[in-house]
Amino acid sequence: MRPVPTDADAWNAYLAEGNAKQARKRVSADVILRDDRGRVLTVNPTYKEGWDLPGGMAEADEPPDRAAVRELREELGLTITVRHLLVVDWVAPHGPWDDQLAFIFDAGTLSPTIAATLRPHDDELSEALFLPGPEAAARLRPRQRARLQAALRALADGQTRYLHNGAEPWQI
Repeated sequence: MRPVPTDADAWNAYLAEGNAKQARKRVSADVILRDDRGRVLTVNPTYKEGWDLPGGMAEADEPPDRAAVRELREELGLTITVRHLLVVDWVAPHGPWDDQLAFIFDAGTLSPTIAATLRPHDDELSEALFLPGPEAAARLRPRQRARLQAALRALADGQTRYLHNGAEPWQI
């Protein structure tokens, strides 16, 4: 029998049981960060193949936007402001990984002084480069490339994009 909300202990135990049975999603949070020439910041991780956008994985109970802020502070020594959401991409299970929600936020434009002195601050990144959009996209793996391209379209037209595995679901 289902408890009633007026029995707080029983109700919370009932909700906790339901919560324990629900899916957990991995969450990544990246940013589009540009220099004064409009080039996109890309990073070269040391722990996986290929280049990436700056950002990373959210920790338990961490909002995606705060995860992006934390990751840029840890990896690049930058304090950024997340402006708005550009892309949400649902990534299907693959290899050993469960499904994931991948967010991309607009983090604006860095001043020329900060952009010129930007360097990795930990051993997770070997390089950080500002590249024109097409060059940045060419360095990314296919799904990330599609996300970047969707994010650049979202910046241009102000429309947030929702994707499945890098593609708009109604165009699959």
